[in-house]
Amino acid sequence: MSQFTTPFVGELIGLNLWIVREPFEYHVGSYPSLEVIKVPVGFITDFATIPRIFWPIISPIDIHGKAAVIHDYCYEIALYPRKRCDEIFLESLEVLDVNKAKRNIMYYAVREFGYSYWFKCREIDKKVI
Repeated sequence: MSQFTTPFVGELIGLNLWIVREPFEYHVGSYPSLEVIKVPVGFITDFATIPRIFWPIISPIDIHGKAAVIHDYCYEIALYPRKRCDEIFLESLEVLDVNKAKRNIMYYAVREFGYSYWFKCREIDKKVI
């Protein structure tokens, strides 16, 4: 089974913004895996991008937090195609033992609404080139 191999160590730097303070890893598919996502020190995340109105139902910071950091990182650097990033998010939610209903809501939310963040990151890429 997939596995997080390091704890998330971060610091709150703004309103719902966190910076990664120690390298953070996730093994995709199985452990040990040749496919390892390594989130570097300095990466900034908001954990789960959930509109404030829904926070009483699903908080941005909860058991699913580590999966959200991996997902944010995959989106930001386009580590995989968007659909694959979302599938890894779903897998990592299962690894964290997020209940099935919550896991499915979060997965379908990123499938439906994640495109705006995905394309925002691609616009940033174009400006850097």
